[in-house]
Amino acid sequence: VVLDCGVKFNILRELAKNNCRVTIVSAKTGAKEILDLKPDGVLLSNGPGDPSAVPYVVETVRGLIGKTPIFGICLGHQMLGQAFGGKTFKLKFGHHGGNHPVKDIKTGKVAITVQNHGFCVDIDTLNKKEIEITHSNLNDGTLEGMRHKKLPIFSVQFHPESAPGPHDAEYLFGRFVDMMKRKKNA
Repeated sequence: VVLDCGVKFNILRELAKNNCRVTIVSAKTGAKEILDLKPDGVLLSNGPGDPSAVPYVVETVRGLIGKTPIFGICLGHQMLGQAFGGKTFKLKFGHHGGNHPVKDIKTGKVAITVQNHGFCVDIDTLNKKEIEITHSNLNDGTLEGMRHKKLPIFSVQFHPESAPGPHDAEYLFGRFVDMMKRKKNA
């Protein structure tokens, strides 16, 4: 299930390319309605603006945590951060366009990413016992990715579905599919 807060078509294309059957639901859809669809996983989409302006979606995300695998992208990442109890803040200039270097903390690999956001999750407001920082922005040190340490949940601030490119982060869709398969087979 894709929770549509302004989803880019290429996110849907990437999910289809990874053999996912996609059901799109509006941002107004509640957690119970989404769980009634019996999803293998939920993708929290990108979208415009301040995540604090959509508290009903953050509440929906809270209702999904621990019940299904979740992958958040951009605004979806920020809403997930708030659902985890973190805070978001407005960036002075925002991150827009291509060629933003993002470091994968575990591997040390740097991906060149596309970004389009004016808000960011405050690293210092996340519970480090539950949340692991997975990616950071090499230009300003801001949070670019996180995952829950015990639950099948992860998110990124950048756009892994970018078209025409760069394509450095497309692997994240495969990671989401693998996470859903493991949960289904558990």
